[in-house]
Amino acid sequence: MFGAVASAALALPMVTAGPAATADRPAAGALQREFAQAAARYHVPGSVLLAVSYLESRWDTHGGAPSVTAGYGPMHLTDAATALTTAPHHSDPGEDARGDLARPRAAGRSAVAAPAPAPLPAPATLPARLRTLERATELTGRSPKELRTSTAANLQGGAALLAAEQKRLGLPPSDDAADWYAAVAGYSGATDAATATTFANDVFDVIRKGQRRITDSRQEVVLPATPRVAPRTEQLRRLGLGTVPSKGTECPASVACESIPAPYQRLEGKDYGNHDLADRPASQKVDFIVIHDTEGYWETTIKLIKDPTYVSWNYTVRSGDGHIAQHVPTKDVAWHAGNWYVNSKSVGIEHEGFLARPDAWYTEEMYRTSARLVGYLAEKLDIPLDRQHILGHDNVPGTVPSTIRGMHTDPGPYWDWAHYFDLMGQSFEATGSPFSGMVTIAPDYEENEPAYTGCAKPGEKCSPHGSGAVRLHTAPREDAPLIQDIGLRPDGSPSTTDVNDTGARASTGQQFAVADRQGGWTAIWYLGQKAWFRNPWWDPTAVGAHGRLVTPREGLAEIPVYGRAYPEQEAYPAGVPVQTVTPLPYRLLAGQSYALGATSPGEYLWAATFEPSGHRIVRGKDVYYEIQFGHRVAFVKATDVEIHSSKW
Repeated sequence: MFGAVASAALALPMVTAGPAATADRPAAGALQREFAQAAARYHVPGSVLLAVSYLESRWDTHGGAPSVTAGYGPMHLTDAATALTTAPHHSDPGEDARGDLARPRAAGRSAVAAPAPAPLPAPATLPARLRTLERATELTGRSPKELRTSTAANLQGGAALLAAEQKRLGLPPSDDAADWYAAVAGYSGATDAATATTFANDVFDVIRKGQRRITDSRQEVVLPATPRVAPRTEQLRRLGLGTVPSKGTECPASVACESIPAPYQRLEGKDYGNHDLADRPASQKVDFIVIHDTEGYWETTIKLIKDPTYVSWNYTVRSGDGHIAQHVPTKDVAWHAGNWYVNSKSVGIEHEGFLARPDAWYTEEMYRTSARLVGYLAEKLDIPLDRQHILGHDNVPGTVPSTIRGMHTDPGPYWDWAHYFDLMGQSFEATGSPFSGMVTIAPDYEENEPAYTGCAKPGEKCSPHGSGAVRLHTAPREDAPLIQDIGLRPDGSPSTTDVNDTGARASTGQQFAVADRQGGWTAIWYLGQKAWFRNPWWDPTAVGAHGRLVTPREGLAEIPVYGRAYPEQEAYPAGVPVQTVTPLPYRLLAGQSYALGATSPGEYLWAATFEPSGHRIVRGKDVYYEIQFGHRVAFVKATDVEIHSSKW
């Protein structure tokens, strides 16, 4: 999200991306045997070792590359001395995350002014959760390099840590998985009981249900279900962990959630920060949840949310253990999306990570706790669980033509939307025939590896990696130019393969009207154009869908699209400046159709005073429809369009 946050991350030595996960694949069954050998060597139940590893990595090796918190291998052994320090900015650092041109920033105040990089912390001062590889070295006698690069050594390191924790707690090396509850909780490195408990509960949920998966090294790993395992939860008190302030947080009981409030504070003159007080949903319906990544580490992110001159968001999710902090109540308006209309009708969730580091992976535990948070918020705020309402920051439109190029591009093409929605019980399955007039983008994340550039340096190839996005061409050929985005490139030049270029990209779960089919290719209506993506029946990247579409009203050759759904001029009362309803530089042409999302009245929240008594909500007669117009959503006036159902 943060534009300039990356430069404020912990100033630790940079590492290069690891080799492709497909390099030097081991023989079939090798990984399963290595799990068994590591478990036997350190007298840890195999189910415990497998389940802990699944929560940390889903058993993937990532080609030896580290996670966003410098965790290596299937056991996520952390080595903060090799952590990422920076990542390319994914937006204009001068972009206003509040996104309200009616309330300009105070002179000299940058909306995304990050603090100077911190000096390199001494290893001993770093949290224990960031130094588990160091401890594994002591326990196994293996070198740090071996633990980072050898899967067998990595598994032994994880098993040794579990065994050492069991011994430290005064518990026997039992063959019964139930006896390892406290050791599993301790493995998380959590310093509070809630986070440790959440991690242990999720590990034992995996043990009960079992798992089977083909990993990134094409190894099949199986954990048989043990439905009746009853962990010794009373063991947890042996850890002696404290608590975190959680009073007033809005989180499901199944996650660890603490309160780290963002400051609502008057600054110089009429300026204030870093969010707005409101009374949602009583005052305004919340239509969207926006998913971000931080482009920085947890410690830096928490420092920034406490800065009243900075911007804000509602929640942050920690990658290593899925711990959640709430900063802004859902009733209030955080400044996170760069579009004031979306801000006023959304909740923003940050995730510790870097979009342009394909191998800097997120843990399974982070995906799980975040998914439970989103499910909880969707029910609480009556938000549908679909990609028209659960947006990435990269799906939020610019407010007016001049802001399009500065909009953020996180969480990017490496965020696993399919797995994320699977965890919410909302898989992207076919709801129409293979020949229906609408499709849901749904490539196989692991197999889908479109080539990207710009992860480390402009123009430089990114390492091959799974992705939830498909690339869009002007014709049904791989060598055809990419679709143009005149908002990003007013000169009409085509889009690029840069990891931050959203101009010719459709993402998992997004729905589009079918414009044409030819051979193994499908065309969709996208940014007012016919856009082709490879979609052969034998290896599909989309599934048939059925739903509602909008098309220009009969007699109209084209209609405008908007980046915000503001009311008509006549709706504004005295004292509230009229906000111009400015079209974006695109046109929706007759004969084209686009998937329909939320329906909203024209609405504007006037919040330009520190005292919320001075705020006003302006509602007009105009009604708007949200549509999936390109990679980003857009809005059209209901009076300009007709609604029809897609063909089956």
